[in-house]
Amino acid sequence: MPILGTLLKKGIRIRESLDQDYSSPFDLQKIELKKLLISAAQTDFGQEFRFKEILKQFKSYRHRDFYEKFKANVPLYNYNKIYDEWWYKTRQGKSNVCWPGRVKYFALSSGTSDASSKYIPITRDMIKAVRKTSIRQILSLSHYDLPDKVFNKGILMLGGSTHLNYNGTYFEGDLSGITASQLPFWFQHFYKPGRKISQHTNWNDKLDEITRQAREWDIGVIVGVPAWIQILMEKIIEYYKIDTIHDIWPNLMIYVHGGVSFDPYRKGFEKLFARPLTYIETYLASEGFIAFQSFPNRKSMRLVLNNDIFYEFVPFNEKNFQTDGELVDEPETLMIDQVLEGQEYAILLSTSAGAWRYLIGDVIKFTSVPDCEIVITGRTKHFLSLCGEHLSVDNMNKAIELVANELNIHIKEFSVAGIPHDSLFAHHWYIGTDDDVSETLLKEKIDEHLQILNDDYRVERSAALKEIFVDKLPSKVFYNWLKKHGKEGGQSKFPRVLKKNQLKDWQVFLEEEKAY
Repeated sequence: MPILGTLLKKGIRIRESLDQDYSSPFDLQKIELKKLLISAAQTDFGQEFRFKEILKQFKSYRHRDFYEKFKANVPLYNYNKIYDEWWYKTRQGKSNVCWPGRVKYFALSSGTSDASSKYIPITRDMIKAVRKTSIRQILSLSHYDLPDKVFNKGILMLGGSTHLNYNGTYFEGDLSGITASQLPFWFQHFYKPGRKISQHTNWNDKLDEITRQAREWDIGVIVGVPAWIQILMEKIIEYYKIDTIHDIWPNLMIYVHGGVSFDPYRKGFEKLFARPLTYIETYLASEGFIAFQSFPNRKSMRLVLNNDIFYEFVPFNEKNFQTDGELVDEPETLMIDQVLEGQEYAILLSTSAGAWRYLIGDVIKFTSVPDCEIVITGRTKHFLSLCGEHLSVDNMNKAIELVANELNIHIKEFSVAGIPHDSLFAHHWYIGTDDDVSETLLKEKIDEHLQILNDDYRVERSAALKEIFVDKLPSKVFYNWLKKHGKEGGQSKFPRVLKKNQLKDWQVFLEEEKAY
């Protein structure tokens, strides 16, 4: 690690990072698509959709012939469609289906929409790509003003169990467990909680063991989903009867987070520290390592354009998406050089794990087109527009952050549902906080801030959106629901928008818990 510290201080970059710095995004993505098509040309998928015909168009002098042919030949996929037509074969042990070779790992996605458990193929090529992007992110720390000593400290990664289930054909488990089980040897000395604790399949047992061992470690970096990291730090503080986490980890300086917006958690986190941390956001999905925050004092992340992922962007509007968040039959799709700043897009991925024109479900917005800097604004299915209010998860996160700051409370979790009300509509909010605050005040403040943040919402509050309901719940209720559904810990997070069967399940659960 001292060697790494020296490299960082000298601003050493790897070739792929330099290529992205000094190449046009279009050129990088054109090369990436060609590489993916060449690799998969002899697979069942590649032959079915005539990849060799597409590859011939890369020789054309016309700027976009290759992409037009790619769109013409290859259909769009969501998870259910690509699994039912192709990925199920890889789970049966068949080789060369969507990517060369046999898939030996599947990430059980803890996503909050569509199927309750998704089996996402993880190939060796994708694992290599994730490692390579991880190194690029580590080396980007040269942009941060950090002392040398932080690079000699332990890195606590709170993810899923590294104990993977093997069914005779493949291993399955949490993505963080798959990647942690394949850490390079030079990193294992710094990795905490270590292999033994990481293999725990019981989440509470894992947290208890980490808590007992915490005093023995000198942690400089923590990595994980905000809700579970916060629960762990609160547990350690209570166990050792200390004031802040810095009383036991004085060299803790960096928190790397992803999966959900950190803003609603920020206020609660800051109470646990004696001094500010450097927050770094990542965009690591089960389908690939998509982006990471490469510069301090920015809330945006830089797309990785040259590491086994080809991106397409679908403008997130009523022209391209149905009211349930599904794509229309022939949506508009764009390459990286066709996007505009400030507009929202859903992402399609083609990857070295055998995903092709795959709707990942996230919605992003470009904050800088030249630098390919993005922020995640929500999910294609996690938004509310019952009557034209067009309320995004980005709006919700910001409103909750503002309410928490204004009322000086900590809102650990929240979710919202759109419901019928008389002959029109209403929003029903579920707010997870252990602080003393009235539901009436929460309702007033949430509504007030959303009307400022979203003009469509403000208009509909005087028209079809007739009422706002708020239930204040203990934060543990949200975690108990996740536990009931086998989504406790790791990369799991509570859905920000509850719809249809998920809403019914939540309502039944609340009755069972007698949470009211």
